[in-house]
Amino acid sequence: MQIFLCGQRSFGEAALKVILAAGHKIAGISSPAGEDRLTFRAGELRLPWMPSGTLDAHSLPADVDLIVAAHSHDFVGRATRLRSRLGAVGYHPSLLPRHRGRDAVEWAVKMGDRVTGGSMYWLSETVDGGDIAAQDWCFVRPRDTASELWRRDLFPMGLRLLGQTLKDLERGVMVRIPQDDTLSTWEPQVHGAPPLRRPDLTMLSDGRGAGYTVVRERYSETAPQ
Repeated sequence: MQIFLCGQRSFGEAALKVILAAGHKIAGISSPAGEDRLTFRAGELRLPWMPSGTLDAHSLPADVDLIVAAHSHDFVGRATRLRSRLGAVGYHPSLLPRHRGRDAVEWAVKMGDRVTGGSMYWLSETVDGGDIAAQDWCFVRPRDTASELWRRDLFPMGLRLLGQTLKDLERGVMVRIPQDDTLSTWEPQVHGAPPLRRPDLTMLSDGRGAGYTVVRERYSETAPQ
């Protein structure tokens, strides 16, 4: 597949390695200008690059199959998603629909959760509210900090779930499990950050998945292999 990656920092760099190791091609990268690990790697590999905040339907390269968001705080809008063949997926470090919002890991620790997890999901107009593509869980240890939980469990989990999602799509399987909004929570940002940049209009049903086996049942112990 031709994949456009938007992300930053070490997780964005690690996601790039997963995509390339799986044999996919990078159509372009969007990441912060300046000192950033994903930006540095894009330059080192001479990959097409644009600064964060500039990705939209006009700047997305042609013939992109999938957009992947890896620790990206830019909102990938409707028109941009519609220009990619399959749409866009992103990783969120919580068991969605719980702990939507930027500081999900910190809130899991602050609220005393004993179990949390990570979710690969299809980006939609609802921030962190799209259908689930892959999901896993982990324990939160009694003295965990958010950074310890992220590094030990949620960072590597996100890479595994990204790899699983790519393999599903390679096999012609598009897993799209709707989130149960009656169970959703949204917590505010713990640390100050600029608001999401939302360049496009409201997302409508786009009929993605033509030619794919679309799986919409809840996960079980016998998930598709």
